[in-house]
Amino acid sequence: MEIVITGAGAVSALGIGKAETYNSLLNRRSGVEVIKYLKTSHTYLPVGEVKYSNEELHEMLNIPQSEACIRSSLIAIPAVNEAVRQAKIEDRSELKVAFLSGITVGGMDKAEEYYADFLNNDSKNAYIDLNDCGSCTEQIADCCGGFQMVSTIVTACSSSANTIMMGADLIKTGHADIVVAGGCECLSRYHVNGFNTLMILDKELCKPFDRDRTGINLGEGAGYIVLESAKNAKKRNVAPLAILSGYYNACDAFHTTASSPNGLGPYLAMKGALENAGLNPEDINYLNAHGTGTLNNDLTEGMAIMQLFGENIPPVASIKAFTGHTTSAAGAFEAVVSILAVQNNFLPVNLNFKNRIEELNFSPLTASEHLPTVKHVLSNSFGFGGNDSTIIFSKFDNIKH
Repeated sequence: MEIVITGAGAVSALGIGKAETYNSLLNRRSGVEVIKYLKTSHTYLPVGEVKYSNEELHEMLNIPQSEACIRSSLIAIPAVNEAVRQAKIEDRSELKVAFLSGITVGGMDKAEEYYADFLNNDSKNAYIDLNDCGSCTEQIADCCGGFQMVSTIVTACSSSANTIMMGADLIKTGHADIVVAGGCECLSRYHVNGFNTLMILDKELCKPFDRDRTGINLGEGAGYIVLESAKNAKKRNVAPLAILSGYYNACDAFHTTASSPNGLGPYLAMKGALENAGLNPEDINYLNAHGTGTLNNDLTEGMAIMQLFGENIPPVASIKAFTGHTTSAAGAFEAVVSILAVQNNFLPVNLNFKNRIEELNFSPLTASEHLPTVKHVLSNSFGFGGNDSTIIFSKFDNIKH
C-alpha cells in the first residue's frame, strides 16, 4: 500500500506556517536569538523561540485567556489546523481519523510557573493534569476536534518521527483511513536546565557538523502531516504533496544520552528505511541530518552516513541552526521541511559551518541549491537511549498515478 502526505503544517522560530518556513530557509534567515519569552536566569543562551507570547497565541487562536492551556498546545494547534485544511479533512464525520502526537516536556512550563500555587491554594489546579504528556495531545485533539483515536508517543527527540511511522502502520492495517501525525514541544526551565547540566548547550549559535562545534541551541515548535493511502486520496480528489516511501526505527541502547561510538543505531535506521522503501543509497538526493551540533551526535551520525553511502554521499545538512533543536517536534517539523524540499526541488543548507570534522570524508551543504528534481529525501531523528528513526519522503508523480 502506498502512503501519501496530503497536508502539512509547521510552527517554529522561523514563523507560523509552511510559507514562512520555506522563505526563511530559502533566504538563510535563522530564528535563533537570545531568550525573550521563557522566564529563566539563562537569558544569555541562544534559542529558537516561537515569536509570540502565550497571550498572543491565545488571541490568535480565539482561546479565552482564562482557559487553562499550555504553550506546547498553543504552538501545536496552528500546525494541526494548517495540515488539516490543506488535506481538506475539516469534515471528518465519515472517516476514521487518528491523531498521533509526540512530546516529552508536556506542560512542564506551567508546572514550573504555578508550583507555589499548587502548594498553597487551588486556583491553578487545572495545570496539574496538563503537566502530563498525554494531556497535551488530548488538549490539541479537543481543540481541533473530530478524531476517532488519539495517542501520544514519548521517545525524546525521535518522538514525532515515530508518530509518522505508527500512523503509516495504522493505515496499512486498516485501523485508520487518515492519520494526522506529528509532535510539538515548548521550551521550559526544566528543558534548558537539563540540557545545560549535560553540558551540551552552545552559548553561541550552534555549528552542526563543524570541527569546533560545542553543542545545541534549543528550540520549540510543532510539525504535523496528514497521512492516507494513495487510493483514499484519489477517492477524495486530493492531490498528494509527497509519498512516505520508507521508514525504520532502530535502538542501539548504548547510553542514556549518547549514540554508540560507531554510529550503529543511525546506520541501522537509515539502512532499514532504504530497504523498506526499496531504494538504494545512490537514489537519495538529500539527507536531512539530525545534526544537533554536539560532539557525539555529529561525529557518530557522520560515521554512519559514511558507512552507508561510502564515497558517494548525497548533499547533507542539518537545519537546527535555523530553528534550534525542537527536540520532540524535530522529526515531524523536519518531515515538513523534507516535503518542502521534494515539492520545490530545493536543498536547505547547513548554517555556521567553517571546518570539516577530521574523521569524516564529507562537509555539509552550505550553498543554497535547487536541483532539476529532488526525488527522495532521507530524514534522521535520534532520541535519548539510542531510539533512532529514519523516514524517506519521495516525489509524487502525477503522471504515473
